[in-house]
Amino acid sequence: MNYPFVSIIMPIRNEKNFIEKSLTAVLNQDYPIDKMEIIVVDGCSCDGTKEIATKCMAKNPKFKIFLLDNHSKIVPTALNIGLRQAKGDVIIRVDGHCEIAKDYVRRCIEVLQETGADCVGGLQRAVGHRWMGRVIALATSSPFGVGNARFHYDERPGWVDTVYLGAYRREVFDRIGGFDEELVRNQDDEFNFRLTQAGGKIWLDPSILSIYYSRSNLKDLWKQYFQYGYWKVRVFQKRGAIASLRQIIPAIFVLALLGSLILSLITHNIFYFLTIFAPYIILNLLFTLWIARKEPFTLFLLPLCFLTLHLSYGLGFLFGLFVWRRYGFRFLVIKNLKRSG
Repeated sequence: MNYPFVSIIMPIRNEKNFIEKSLTAVLNQDYPIDKMEIIVVDGCSCDGTKEIATKCMAKNPKFKIFLLDNHSKIVPTALNIGLRQAKGDVIIRVDGHCEIAKDYVRRCIEVLQETGADCVGGLQRAVGHRWMGRVIALATSSPFGVGNARFHYDERPGWVDTVYLGAYRREVFDRIGGFDEELVRNQDDEFNFRLTQAGGKIWLDPSILSIYYSRSNLKDLWKQYFQYGYWKVRVFQKRGAIASLRQIIPAIFVLALLGSLILSLITHNIFYFLTIFAPYIILNLLFTLWIARKEPFTLFLLPLCFLTLHLSYGLGFLFGLFVWRRYGFRFLVIKNLKRSG
């Protein structure tokens, strides 16, 4: 096997509960040490994250590890800082909120070489702390919860529109540029969309494994997915198209729900609201029962998690349409609508 030089970029901020596990997993790779560098970019953490990372670096002097500052505090800026430092022929993003498998880097390189893809990624294995976190992890690993975002659950390798994290050939950044620093969220989605629009290819391989630590309560889950929906509008505006049908369905659902509720209030007839909400509840419960057959503890909370995912994302998207309306809505033209692979 040919071992190209790899740069691992880790954008972090206030990850004291996870950074040691995440960084240790990177240090434990079965990839040749002399063919790898680790670039940690800290966004002015104020919870001790940077100090923990510094201690890990001191314990592992044989590794090439760089700790850089990101005064903008947002992920795309951190990634671009890392890119300017990186010497690798392959760039791999690893977050401070996850743990990658021991063979993660090696498998990324092997799959890049086998497929000829511009970017490869693997499955995001969601896990959660405590009871609620475990339920949220199951909800975000379900097709009903996240649509056809295959990197959450699909065991089949294949071409996709985006992946979690991502290992990129260096030439990709030379060709299409770095990450968009306007995008506080969804910067990886925008980059991958830009890559596919430029003719690039992205491959999902389930043998590339990582563990992602889910949010542990509904409040944080709501905030996370509201922001995803909100910033997704800006991604579509920048790219002039919609990447996948799944990304607008929650907004359509919320619009239909609000419209039917208003109509029911005006007519004093709940039938209109139930025509939208009742089928959703039935689907919600069916998927809950399917999951609960093996995970009985999810039975009562999973429906609420699904509803939180869909409402927060949908409302965030609609709010984004309002806030970003000055940039226009060319992406809503049906001819620009693209289905994911």
